[in-house]
Amino acid sequence: MFLIFFVVFFVAFLLSVLTCRQIRYFAPYWGLVDCPGERKIHTKPIPTGGGLGIGISVFITFFLCQLCLFFLIHFETLRLFLPATLMIHVDGLVYRSGQLWILLGLGGILLILGTLDDRFNLSWKLRFGVHILVAIMAVYCGWRLTIFIDVPILTNILSVLWIVGLINSFNMLDNMNGLSAGVAIICSLFLAVIMFISPNPLSQQPQFFVAGFLFVLIGAIAGFLMYNNPFHASIFMGDSGAYFLGFLLASSTLTATFTGYDGAAQTIFVPLLIFAVPVYDTTTVILIRMSNGKSLFIGDKNHFSHRLVDLGFSKTQSVLVVYLTTIICCLGSLLLYQVNFLGASLIFLQTFLLLFLIGIVERAGRK
Repeated sequence: MFLIFFVVFFVAFLLSVLTCRQIRYFAPYWGLVDCPGERKIHTKPIPTGGGLGIGISVFITFFLCQLCLFFLIHFETLRLFLPATLMIHVDGLVYRSGQLWILLGLGGILLILGTLDDRFNLSWKLRFGVHILVAIMAVYCGWRLTIFIDVPILTNILSVLWIVGLINSFNMLDNMNGLSAGVAIICSLFLAVIMFISPNPLSQQPQFFVAGFLFVLIGAIAGFLMYNNPFHASIFMGDSGAYFLGFLLASSTLTATFTGYDGAAQTIFVPLLIFAVPVYDTTTVILIRMSNGKSLFIGDKNHFSHRLVDLGFSKTQSVLVVYLTTIICCLGSLLLYQVNFLGASLIFLQTFLLLFLIGIVERAGRK
């Protein structure tokens, strides 16, 4: 099974490398160029649209997987060449195919929206409205929180807020080379690991479908990072990639089951630890803008990474510090499966105090 995960990762990675390379060349002809400005930290025009490369590679990879599944269904002799451990999941993959393409279709809407925004600088009202609409459609199609609250309207509202929140969190985090994409790949890796240590309560089998989905996403992001990383950037991800990644990661947490077969209630908060840094960045930026009397929807240089630069870090060091902070928070999510409720409370307290300490240091440095 792990060989299959490696194959889909490699296919997505290779496609992303090739696609991003071509988009980097054609982007200026399409008007997809990010020019230096007041809120920009780069000093020369850089092609954008790397998110298109990520999205296209994800779509093609899943299309190829669907094609392989088609041949397995209609040509039974092919099954003789595959291990039995894989064949027992074929029916499940067929059942999940419809959900997969609905999810990718909704993600495609955001990919197009982000590309148009990168090109024409759309109104925040239009962008935010589409985010909410796509989130509502996702919840209607079955992607919703399961948090032991038997109040459907409340869980639906929380699910919409979670999806819209992560879409915008990864967009706001996309303010330095490799930052949003790097955090996304770290979060995806830890989510994939958790899919193996948190079996489905019904089948008591690892959640291979969600793990495979995440490996495709990881491969596509890794391909993009070849051209945009903390040390060098020849293309930007743009809003298209941030919207796309934020939505798919939010949806993957709603697809997955975190409670495990032992029913430990504290594990449902695993996504909060995994996405603690994007949530921290968004929350603090909103608070800073409110305290300064500025619009919540107009960008600035008050993000986590910018505040680290104000403390004296270089841009590369700032991105690496955010990576490290993300890994530390994600490590706590793995421990939730090894402790009781008291232990989980201590893990949450430790994570909160870590981010609170960072906030204090940042505030002192800015003063």
